[in-house]
Amino acid sequence: MQDALNQIHAAALTALTAVKTLDALESLRVQYFGRNGQLTTVMKGMGKLSKAERPVVGKLANQIRAELNEAFERTAQELQRQQQLQQLADESVDITLPGRKPAYGKAHPVMQSLERITSIFTQMGFQIATGPEVETDYYNFDALNTPSDHPARDLHDTFYLTDGHLLRTHTSPVQIRAMEQQPPPVRIIVPGKAYRVDYDVSHTPMFHQVEGLLVDTHVTFSELKGILTSFARQLFGADTQMRFRPHFFPFTEPSAEVDISCTVCGGEGCRSCGGTGWIEILGAGAVDPEVFHAVGYEPEQVTGFAFGMGVERIANLQFRIPDIRTFYENDLRFLRQF
Repeated sequence: MQDALNQIHAAALTALTAVKTLDALESLRVQYFGRNGQLTTVMKGMGKLSKAERPVVGKLANQIRAELNEAFERTAQELQRQQQLQQLADESVDITLPGRKPAYGKAHPVMQSLERITSIFTQMGFQIATGPEVETDYYNFDALNTPSDHPARDLHDTFYLTDGHLLRTHTSPVQIRAMEQQPPPVRIIVPGKAYRVDYDVSHTPMFHQVEGLLVDTHVTFSELKGILTSFARQLFGADTQMRFRPHFFPFTEPSAEVDISCTVCGGEGCRSCGGTGWIEILGAGAVDPEVFHAVGYEPEQVTGFAFGMGVERIANLQFRIPDIRTFYENDLRFLRQF
């Protein structure tokens, strides 16, 4: 039995030198110290020994067990150390490599145009005003001198809600609210969302507008032309030409649509401007006296002008986008260009 113990001792120490992983070490431990392990099996046979042999063999068995336990523990510690070193090597960071720049988002092209528009007008002394997107007939139509049979009131043009309210079709209702809350002078712009039942290459159901209003004593149409000309040239370039064409809006009289020289061909005529050399960008006019009556102003004492523009239309011209719906399709290939 002593020979068997010595052979097990030598074989276990030799096997330990070939172990490369903790799992393999555990398998070897079971092979020698498990319930049916080699060392356990030999020691179970000590009961068959004579009284004289039993102390000698028992002492040797305990010595071998202790030495093997210590050898297994040393091997386990070494394997753990190697595993930690390998993990550190795998997770190491080369601080000499160039860093990765974070990907920062940018303002949507429509928001870029909106911010530029509001910046130009605030530098001219206009204050920013806001109002609710859910409106009443009174503020959206009646107070703006829109007759009851006007096409804009039809279901095919306006989103009506079940409680008698509607989604505002323009930002003009804020003009009424602003004039109700303060006496003249009023000098505001109203950037915000508006809604209409429309969807094609030049219209979307939800869009952005910037409305402008200036009311004071002795406000003239020539001042309106001067402000809009300055705005257009700051936005589209110093060489931009403008023209005012007579038009009709219920809340302004006289009214005009405002064109600029084509941003693509410079006024020479191309597909973008239909060969005319001009592109319409906004509507404007002198505030109708009926609007002043609705807010309690005296038309004999004050005058004013108003203008409104679609922000998507401006962005369309700035960035030369053929289909306005592209702004809202969230195609990253498109958005990354801005």
